[in-house]
Amino acid sequence: MRVEKGSVIGYQDMSISYVLLKKSEESRKLGIIMPGAGYTVQAPLLHYTTGILLNKSYDVLHINYQYNSQAYDTFTYEDIVEAIQFDVKTVIDKVLSETNYEEYGLVAKSIGTIGLGSELQRPEFREAKAVWMTPLLSRDIVYESMVQSHQSALCLIGDQDPYFIKERFEKVSEKDNIEALLIADVNHSMEYEDDSLKSVEVLKDVMAKMNHYF
Repeated sequence: MRVEKGSVIGYQDMSISYVLLKKSEESRKLGIIMPGAGYTVQAPLLHYTTGILLNKSYDVLHINYQYNSQAYDTFTYEDIVEAIQFDVKTVIDKVLSETNYEEYGLVAKSIGTIGLGSELQRPEFREAKAVWMTPLLSRDIVYESMVQSHQSALCLIGDQDPYFIKERFEKVSEKDNIEALLIADVNHSMEYEDDSLKSVEVLKDVMAKMNHYF
């Protein structure tokens, strides 16, 4: 496997780094991971998702924005929305201009689901697979993106997630293109607050679902 590192000039001239993990043999499939603000690509859900995508012969792009760093302390929520949409688009524009992929899988966690919603409007991603992992259902921009989307998708969230809204989840669940999974008693990291072993079982179940989906 080859590891290619790069960066782009993002919103308000912030540097946004990325890593492209490439299979030894040339792949026509690209997985794109948009992490959370604090939940990075090294955290369990996204670390093992990366492994699954690689095992399914995808190259994998990690977009490593740092919205929880001091550089963004003065940003409003509206600023962060603009930043993530701009930054994700800029990284993906660069990578797609230098490569020749035919199939795409997009995985977004938490704040990354803001970027996912905007990217699913890209013509190249009309037939992409999408995973909404702990989406920010309480934010209109994310909820409306999910309701309006047409791509095949998974939605994974816990009922103890502060961004979970029952009525909105049920509306998303009604869509034919989205398979929505609600996990009882888990938080925004899809973990139990006081039971590490049960949290590992949730991780295992979620990864089995991801493996089947891709």
